[in-house]
Amino acid sequence: MLRYVLTLTLGLIPLVLLAGAGVAQPIAGSGPPGGFLLPPSLPSLLPGGAALPSLPPAAQQEIMARIQQAMPQRPGAPLASPGPAPTGPMAASPVAPAAPASPPEEPLSSLERFFATRLAGEPQPLRQFGYETFTAAPGAAPPGFGALSDDHLIGRDDELIVALRGRVRQTHTVRVGRDGMLLLPDLAPIIAAGRSIREVRADLDARARLEMGGTEAYLSFGALRQMGVLVAGEVVRPGVQSLTPLATVIDALAAAGGVRKTGSLRAVRVDGPRGSRVVDLYGILTGDAAAPDITLREGERVMVPALGAAIAIAGDVTRPGIYELPAGAASASLADALALAGGALRPIGNRMLVYQGDAQGRRVVAEVAPAGLLRRGDAMRVAPGLDVETSGLRLVGHVTAPITRSTGGATRLSALLSDPRLVRSDAYGPLGVIWRAERPARQRRFVAFPLGRVLAGQADLPLQEADEVVVLARADIAWLASPPVQRALRGEMGEGDNTCPALLQVAIAARSSPARFAHARGAGFPDLGAPACPAIFARYPDLLAYLLDQSVVLTGEARQPGLYPVPDDTGLDVVIAAAGGLSDAADLRSVEFAREPAETSGSIPLTRIVLDLRSRNFAAVRLSPRDALRMPRGFADRETGPVTLVGEFLRPGVYDIRRGERLSELIARAGGLTREAFPYGAVFTRESVRQRQQEGFARTARELEMGMVQVAAGQAVVGTRGGAVDVGSAVAAGRELANSLRETRAAGRMVVEANPVVLAGRPELDVLLEPGDLIAVPKRPNEVTVVGSVLNAGSLQFRSGWRASDYVRAAGGQQRFADGGRAFIVLPNGQSVPAGLGSWQQGGPPVPPGSLVVVPQDPSPYENWAFVRDLTQVLSQVSVSAAALAVITRGAR
Repeated sequence: MLRYVLTLTLGLIPLVLLAGAGVAQPIAGSGPPGGFLLPPSLPSLLPGGAALPSLPPAAQQEIMARIQQAMPQRPGAPLASPGPAPTGPMAASPVAPAAPASPPEEPLSSLERFFATRLAGEPQPLRQFGYETFTAAPGAAPPGFGALSDDHLIGRDDELIVALRGRVRQTHTVRVGRDGMLLLPDLAPIIAAGRSIREVRADLDARARLEMGGTEAYLSFGALRQMGVLVAGEVVRPGVQSLTPLATVIDALAAAGGVRKTGSLRAVRVDGPRGSRVVDLYGILTGDAAAPDITLREGERVMVPALGAAIAIAGDVTRPGIYELPAGAASASLADALALAGGALRPIGNRMLVYQGDAQGRRVVAEVAPAGLLRRGDAMRVAPGLDVETSGLRLVGHVTAPITRSTGGATRLSALLSDPRLVRSDAYGPLGVIWRAERPARQRRFVAFPLGRVLAGQADLPLQEADEVVVLARADIAWLASPPVQRALRGEMGEGDNTCPALLQVAIAARSSPARFAHARGAGFPDLGAPACPAIFARYPDLLAYLLDQSVVLTGEARQPGLYPVPDDTGLDVVIAAAGGLSDAADLRSVEFAREPAETSGSIPLTRIVLDLRSRNFAAVRLSPRDALRMPRGFADRETGPVTLVGEFLRPGVYDIRRGERLSELIARAGGLTREAFPYGAVFTRESVRQRQQEGFARTARELEMGMVQVAAGQAVVGTRGGAVDVGSAVAAGRELANSLRETRAAGRMVVEANPVVLAGRPELDVLLEPGDLIAVPKRPNEVTVVGSVLNAGSLQFRSGWRASDYVRAAGGQQRFADGGRAFIVLPNGQSVPAGLGSWQQGGPPVPPGSLVVVPQDPSPYENWAFVRDLTQVLSQVSVSAAALAVITRGAR
């Protein structure tokens, strides 16, 4: 009994893994003190649902001990024992299940390695055909499901359901006895084993009608019996397999774990009461109509012999793989071999290359004739005879979809472009190109054609085999005037341009022949933006240089100036339409037209003429590649930018101006000044003045640094007099001064007269306006500000008639070290005048409101410091005028 229970319990190991590992759940109110658990116990039911026989506790513990010993131990985990296990804080926490790993790739068999060596050029090694079919999936249900036909033979132990209907209404579930008899109440025994369902049903119905008048009998199956089939030979798990009567040879092989790759699929032998027969499973695997008999009967045996002769078929076939030849065959015809692989992918034009072995074991490559044979161990590759494209034309580029046409149906451009919808709406109409291979040298070149005229049916061109018709987009043409192309025309390559091979070719050509792209390089397109290289130039790198050679330069008052490739003898109207037309300000009376000489052997000058196109007969001007046209703008008084009025104007805002307009005129357009306006303090800024002031700051900073370097070098050569002088500190201080001066942003302020009354009497003071000017007129101020070396710096109320000395006295007077002789006044209009605080001065002029009184500090008390004395020596040797610095400083305020 113990041995029987152990056998049944071995299948229960997954159910008791937790118990075997010592991880058990505590039972409330049970267990010995100290937190120990009771030993794990066996389950109460067997897998089939039957009750487990009761065993003594000692026998159960012995069974659990053997189960735990049979289980694999986790690395680092303590060995499980059937005794009590500690729990509590030391108990292991549950671990989340790991994600299922993908099954590892099956290693190559010896036969697969053999053919992988012969077919070394294949992307993946070939596999033996059909063996994965007989490998049952883990956990798959055993075969035995489906409907039973009337020809199914009843066997012993089959469960039958007999229903009697009529005068007698009974239903019986009976089993066929060991003697093959079917026993039913009120009926004589019926022989059932070895007979079909149809025969037993007819016999049963006849007896019921005879012995139970007015009663009909019905027969159906309840449960199928199990029969044992011996599967031996080259299978994974040879032995007796328990199958149902519905099982086939394939089911028997799957139950045995599948056929080893050393076993044959074409010579499986089935022995039994019906004799011996050979089953060729390829008939089922390949879908052959003449499928073999794979049914099984009780008492039959399935034998899988060793693998027979095999060949490998690779290349352009439907099903590449390694195939076994029919049983007993040592060779196969070429047609039979191709049929095993599902046939060649192309019906004609194939080359059959066979890799064989000679007498010395060397691999020999041969070409098999249609009537040739493949021997055992041969590997055949199906390859195209000549893998080239013939009699084809391609339409690529800016089209709805790239297409390929035969030269038989599209030998001209008009036939290839018969449907205008193939070309996108924003395609470039003046020019398309054909990428053609000239015979017999097969040199590629571009041929231009007028795309728009071809689509309109006004032009045509014959095509040749392998021509590629390229349609360009407007964005591709706009890229010709982009900064990356302009840099390449100068022979330069910018950052990121190396990713476009077309730019590299143009840069090399421009360096080799600077005059080749002179017409495109001299157009003067702005260096703005960095558009990416279009895909068409990445596919055809030579196309960019060709389009530049074919381009016409259009500048001036075109809506989209640029480079426009055209065929020879193209009308100007086509180019203007491609550029979006002309602007309304274009002056058609003086259109400048330039053309390079057609013959360059002599010194013929560039032809430049002026055209009068007011008639707008643009089609009469015929253009050739490399021509240049400039559409000038008509003269207009309007300036190119606005002027801004801010502050105390009746109508401040932004105003456009005409050429030669003055400040008084703009003030009148703005309605004049308000009653609170203070024109004496007007602020007038101009961009050109700001740029000049900024350049002066930078120039002064450079001169200051150069002068300090010269002073430091002279001190190092002749030495110092009168003690040590820290020249390094003076140079560092001077550099800081230069940097501060370089970083100062100029204000661009000009001193102008903004009072309309004064401007009316003195027109010479009326300034001419420029685009970008800013005029700000503040309200009349009522204060004067005093800063510098005074006791109480700040703003004071304006007093009529007060001079600078009065405001300094009101601010507490000068400090001890103030230098009143150098004090100055910054007037509201930006000018600076001396304040007149010296002993020999008389207080200076009256101070207007809004002025700034500056009292500087006297540096003489600090002249004993070596640093200040050395800095004074350095500054005295710098050739910079103090007056110039004062002008720059005042302009920056």
